[in-house]
Amino acid sequence: MPSHLHTSRRTGQQGLTLVELIVFMVVVSAALAGVLQIFVQAGARSADPMIRRQALAIAESLLQEVQLMPFTFCDPDDANADQAANSAACGQPENIGPEAGESRYAGQPFDNVNDYHGFSMSGIRDLTNSAIAGLENYQASVTVAAAALGSIGAGSGDALQITVTVNGPGGESISLQGYRTRHAPNAAL
Repeated sequence: MPSHLHTSRRTGQQGLTLVELIVFMVVVSAALAGVLQIFVQAGARSADPMIRRQALAIAESLLQEVQLMPFTFCDPDDANADQAANSAACGQPENIGPEAGESRYAGQPFDNVNDYHGFSMSGIRDLTNSAIAGLENYQASVTVAAAALGSIGAGSGDALQITVTVNGPGGESISLQGYRTRHAPNAAL
């Protein structure tokens, strides 16, 4: 075979040189390292939404618990609680904060929305005072205050604003507010 044919066949072959292959590997490695860094950061932060959702669920549950309590002029243990048109008709008027001996857990349980004012717990507990597994790093607190709501003036005491704040791991904090209005007296019914 003539030598000029043999050389032309070599020049027609295409491929990568060793230098080109090394440069390609360096570029791909750098790009891959950047993409992996994003995945690592996303994975490390993926627990944050779970903590926020858990704090929100705790706050919603506690807010609903408080809102479902009676809201009367008298302490619900008072015989006039269902009929009193104002606190003067009560033997035991209901005030903001729990009465002596009342607790969320034991003894005499909270029996009015007002009783939850100032309540707090470190480590979430159910109504039987049992710790809820996995929620020991959360704290919850409740404040109850007179509020203006629509045509109800704050001074009337007929509307309450309930604020539940839950703090979770990593500084996560959720605060929810709700309202409760007075439905007493029932005497006119």
